[in-house]
Amino acid sequence: MTQKPFPFDLEKCARPNILALQPYRCARDDYKDNGRNILLDANENAYGPGLAADGNGYLVAKGCTDGAVQEELVSMLKCLNRYPDPHQLDLKQLFCRFRNTHTHTVRSLSPGNLFVGVGSDEAIDALLRCFCRPGTDKILTCPPTYGMYTVSAQVNDIEVVKVPLDAADGFTLRPDAINEALSQDETIKLVYFCSPGNPTGNLVEKSALRRVLEHPTWNGIVVLDEAYIDFASDGSSLAEWVVEWPNLVVMQTLSKAFGLAGIRLGVAFTSPPIAKLLNSMKAPYNISSPTSTLAISALSPKSLAVMRAHRAQILTQRERMLATLPQIPGIGRFLGGQDANFLLVEILDKPGGKPCNRVALALYEGLAEKKGVVVRFRGKELGCEGGLRITVGTEDEVGRLLVEVRQTLGEIYSERKGLSSSKEMAKEKEANGTIA
Repeated sequence: MTQKPFPFDLEKCARPNILALQPYRCARDDYKDNGRNILLDANENAYGPGLAADGNGYLVAKGCTDGAVQEELVSMLKCLNRYPDPHQLDLKQLFCRFRNTHTHTVRSLSPGNLFVGVGSDEAIDALLRCFCRPGTDKILTCPPTYGMYTVSAQVNDIEVVKVPLDAADGFTLRPDAINEALSQDETIKLVYFCSPGNPTGNLVEKSALRRVLEHPTWNGIVVLDEAYIDFASDGSSLAEWVVEWPNLVVMQTLSKAFGLAGIRLGVAFTSPPIAKLLNSMKAPYNISSPTSTLAISALSPKSLAVMRAHRAQILTQRERMLATLPQIPGIGRFLGGQDANFLLVEILDKPGGKPCNRVALALYEGLAEKKGVVVRFRGKELGCEGGLRITVGTEDEVGRLLVEVRQTLGEIYSERKGLSSSKEMAKEKEANGTIA
């Protein structure tokens, strides 16, 4: 029987920009968590969730000082047949209380300044859909930076204009170059800055941000991604500054310092008119009841104390890594800043040599495949030749990292001495072709 021609053709049916999409990649696309690996690749909080518990192991929330919220949790579980709160006002009020430091303004945030979403990624995408016309408008990013800005833009058929950070000056923002780009192209509707930067780890200077916000003619939105802000010095967050600027959005998450990556909860602070637009666009029940309950618990006074204790331990281990990694032969400079829970470090072609992607990639693969230590290769990012991004882990994890890096680098250098020049060039070409 002759088979009838089938009219469906995926290549013609799907949008061209989606067919051309390069998805966001992470180290765990290649190296899964087998329960034994040391995971220093995704900038999670290795000390666990920042949630307080009483002597029975029950969570404490809403400022409770004597007793658990087990009743509240059980009540929430019994109501899972009902849709969650679509507005999350209690949660938004706790975020306001947490970020109203009055370091940058005398005015205060209110729930009307907030949008809460499924991680910061929902806010990234919602802003694109809100302000950019597919195939017409553009966004501006400053590489090296978080890859999801570009992925989300491509999904929405939005062009990306790039004004690189100044790698020669510690990956600082270039406000004059940014403002020039904004003056030349009125179709740029959004500017995404990362502070602290990923993978660069340094804060955006407030004065540089102000210069972009004060652009005399540009009609667009400045988005400041503060995912790692709680690892910087106190008072660094500019979340409350949104009350002073009608076109500033500050995104944050509970995935990093709060140790709650698994609940996928992000927040965007902005002016009430923009917040209203974002809240009008979202799915009606985008935050689940379990997520909301855990987030409220995380913002209680006792849980905030746990988060700060975990942060202090991370900062101690960050200082240890800063002091000890350079003592290992083959480790080069630290790139960028030290305001996050990770460090970006150069790997050299030989002790005392120059940055090398081939050796960095070999170290990345050797640590993951032979030692069970997963870090992140960043050598293809602008200005990051030979770069590995290493999350700060627990005291034991950092201790093991230091031992394995020293041993694996030594093995790589020994093997490299025995390679012919042609094989060496082939390995170098392979490393330079790797997608970070």
